[in-house]
Amino acid sequence: MAARSSAGDAALRRAAEQWLLWDKNPKTSAIVKQLVTEGNARELQKYFGSRMEFGTAGLRAAMGAGISHMNDLTIIQTTQGFCRYLEKNFSDLKKRGVVIGFDARAHLSSGGSSKRFARLAANTFISQGVPVYLFSDITPTPFVPYTVTHLRLCAGIMVTASHNPKQDNGYKVYWENGAQIISPHDKGISQAIEENQEPWPHAWEDKLIDSSLLLHDPYATVNKEYFKDIQKQCFYRNINKETNLKFVHTSVHGVGHKFVQLAFKAFDLSPPFAVPEQKDPDPEFPTVKYPNPEEGKGVLTLSFALAEKDGAKIILANDPDADRLAVAEKQESGEWKVFSGNELGALLGWWIFTCWKNNNRDTRAIKDVYMLSSTVSSKILRAIALKEGFHFEETLTGFKWMGNRAKQLMDQGKAVLFAFEEAIGYMCCPAVLDKDGVSAAVITAEMASFLATRNLSLSQQLKAVYDEYGFHITKASYFICHDPKVIQQLFDNLRNFDGKNTYPKSCGRFKVSGIRDLTTGYDSSQPDQKAILPTSKSSQMITFTFANGGVATMRTSGTEPKIKYYSELCAPPGNSDVEQLKKELDELVNALEKHFFQPEKNNLQRKTE
Repeated sequence: MAARSSAGDAALRRAAEQWLLWDKNPKTSAIVKQLVTEGNARELQKYFGSRMEFGTAGLRAAMGAGISHMNDLTIIQTTQGFCRYLEKNFSDLKKRGVVIGFDARAHLSSGGSSKRFARLAANTFISQGVPVYLFSDITPTPFVPYTVTHLRLCAGIMVTASHNPKQDNGYKVYWENGAQIISPHDKGISQAIEENQEPWPHAWEDKLIDSSLLLHDPYATVNKEYFKDIQKQCFYRNINKETNLKFVHTSVHGVGHKFVQLAFKAFDLSPPFAVPEQKDPDPEFPTVKYPNPEEGKGVLTLSFALAEKDGAKIILANDPDADRLAVAEKQESGEWKVFSGNELGALLGWWIFTCWKNNNRDTRAIKDVYMLSSTVSSKILRAIALKEGFHFEETLTGFKWMGNRAKQLMDQGKAVLFAFEEAIGYMCCPAVLDKDGVSAAVITAEMASFLATRNLSLSQQLKAVYDEYGFHITKASYFICHDPKVIQQLFDNLRNFDGKNTYPKSCGRFKVSGIRDLTTGYDSSQPDQKAILPTSKSSQMITFTFANGGVATMRTSGTEPKIKYYSELCAPPGNSDVEQLKKELDELVNALEKHFFQPEKNNLQRKTE
């Protein structure tokens, strides 16, 4: 055992010494030098034990030294691999080029920042004769896929960790179709990164790009064109001009402030009140525990206070890279209701379809209309589609799947009006094939302004949608688990519940009537018992259907140490006993946690508000 340990230590030391030959960032190299000098095997393991995995979400990790963190050298290596992969796939790469955007994240102790990473990535491409459209300032994530499509580029990179904790950063990749990459591109890029570890000549000399004719700044053009394009979704300009409804907006210390203000202007809406403590980018996120509006009321405390002060009824909250949107509305009781991602998905789906219907008198056109949502999101769009006559499709979790499917449909001449996922992500405008919190914010504001002319609140309209199409009660949460072995064991137990290769037949008092396992490809509802949706052995995902009509999905997160669950009870139109439905779903969720998650036994940490 000691021999194996010393061999492992020697390998770590070699990896660290190799790193020091290549790393020219004084802060990260100083950290590694100290660890090598001290012979600190445990810390070296943390930095050099395994390279960050490049997946379909690109990279997401803490900033710091070594191959397991986001830093100057790993960005150079990743971009060299990506560049070589693109050269293989596009003969015209040197004509078309790539776009690179970045958020406002920074990490003083390692000298890393999104802007620095973006410049190093740009330098890598330019050194190979590839034109780079590098935004000169921070931008929302959706501007990168928009630019790929608008300028017909080969690919896009966004340097952001979205709503992750402040120490994290990420590297998100888009293909030429304007959607996030899907397999097998991730594997191909990963392989190319492995083959291009040593920095190329001039890899560290990012100042060279400033005088290069291959460097372009798309900032002004894209700002103009994007706001022109989203105006195609503006249908009630006169109401927008006249409305007395007041809005509060928070960008949660991220990039969204300026862009949401411009979106309101593009729709002729008065600008929303901005939460002053949160409107400017700040990589420390000083006023929130987590910079994630999905976490609920804790992130919105300052927004509630400003809304009360200024008499605003509606709060719009973006996450730090402005691709997600949370919405809250003041109720007649004086309480604030924060809409779930599924509730806002129901409202936006209803609104976007209603606007389409009012502007398309030819009833035959509906046969080419589509809406999409991910398999763990509410099926409310399916219910609306069934009644109204358009098409609904579900995809695997994540906008990479919805964006790619939307592009396929659009290429066939179909109209994809809307796509959403319950994690407060909405694609309201076909110009961006990804979630977009900027267009979603202004379209929500126009919807609320229109409803106000009918004396309806968002909450009242949501009830009207459920009354017409059937109540869809949802509940989602997660447990935190930092031990991959425990997560693996938990899902293995579900697959071998009553002996080998047997799934649970019940969950407490709830009888299981169907199982779909998208890790193994099993689906009990199909004649051949094979799942229709694509399967992935690298992530865990099991969906249980219950005899009472309930559905619950358990899955791992691709970017965080979480086991998530999503549950829904659907009732046909006319069943208005909402409280009974909620009670039934609460009991189902309690049984799911107790029997399938077993948090005490597995030492899982519950979500905290």
